[in-house]
Amino acid sequence: MLALKSLLAVLPFFFGQGVAAAPAPIPSGGVGVRANDTPPVYGAMTDFDYQSFLLGLNQEWIELDLFNYGVARFSAEEFASAGLNADDVSLIQFMANQEIGHAQLLTNIIENGGHTPALQCEYKYDFDNVRDFVNFCQRLTRWGESGVYGFLAHLDARDAATLLTQSITTEARQQMTFRQFSGAHPFPVYFETGISQSMAWSLLSRYIVSCPAQNPRIEWPIFPWLSVTNEPSLLVDGYNAAITHNRTSLTEPGRKVEFSWEAPGKTVSYNNSYNTSIGGLINATQPSFVAFINQLNVTYAPLNVTGENTGFAYQPGGTVFENTNQEYQTIINGTSFVALTDTDLYVTPYNLSLLNDHIFAWGLYQAN
Repeated sequence: MLALKSLLAVLPFFFGQGVAAAPAPIPSGGVGVRANDTPPVYGAMTDFDYQSFLLGLNQEWIELDLFNYGVARFSAEEFASAGLNADDVSLIQFMANQEIGHAQLLTNIIENGGHTPALQCEYKYDFDNVRDFVNFCQRLTRWGESGVYGFLAHLDARDAATLLTQSITTEARQQMTFRQFSGAHPFPVYFETGISQSMAWSLLSRYIVSCPAQNPRIEWPIFPWLSVTNEPSLLVDGYNAAITHNRTSLTEPGRKVEFSWEAPGKTVSYNNSYNTSIGGLINATQPSFVAFINQLNVTYAPLNVTGENTGFAYQPGGTVFENTNQEYQTIINGTSFVALTDTDLYVTPYNLSLLNDHIFAWGLYQAN
């Protein structure tokens, strides 16, 4: 009994009265993971940050408008004809509610950095039925998601990047859902690609009609529009909304892909306040290559010019990694991106923005 009493007498010394708790061991390196590191601020630190967050905020605003617009425009019967029931429509409405939170997050980040956020604008859409609506949504959320992936690792504001990561992972789920609503495989790729701010802004800016006068200007360049004139349709009869469809791919290596593109200098976007421009390092008078941008790869094919701002290329083959399943890992798959360039510049996912200076025109390619 005496020994037990003696032990109890010294226990408080070991459990908090005489020994300071040691911090949890952390491997060397890392930023912002120790008690004496600079506390997070969650605001734009540089103009690069600000313009990136501003682009992201404009993307959230159009998604909020688009989802609400589709729910309000189409009747329950029209949704049902596309295979979407009341629960599915409710999900789209919930996605709109998510965008309210995403827009508020980016507004807070921009204001915390001492900058002016953008307000919601007026938009135009080019769909007339439910299936076209959900297909447009899967395309728009594709470049919205990829546009953020492209700049996250380059932000000076790492703390704010953490919050934006938690937002864009939700948008990834939205893009997957809209592919399912379109009757497509939800994610027929191994990796989701990232694109530069100029690439994302070139796609988004086409659908903005007017904005409040106090909205700050987005400074990223807008490339001339690139159209795939023989693009396959994702909306194949017999493939209505479903969790997934085991469909044959819409395209394949060797497919002749036909293009037309706009000349630079066109007045575009809200209040006709922007002009399209080509890459700053281009010296040629016409493009020479088509860059197919998807997953971890930028894959080039020679462009055959057939007329004034028209031409074609043959879709490249290959896989993301060598010596792996050829059928399920084709480089060009899903909702992809395409560019006309003056050179076959070698770039990787981290420095893809170097391609900006070599782009004649930019667009989307529905490979699957």
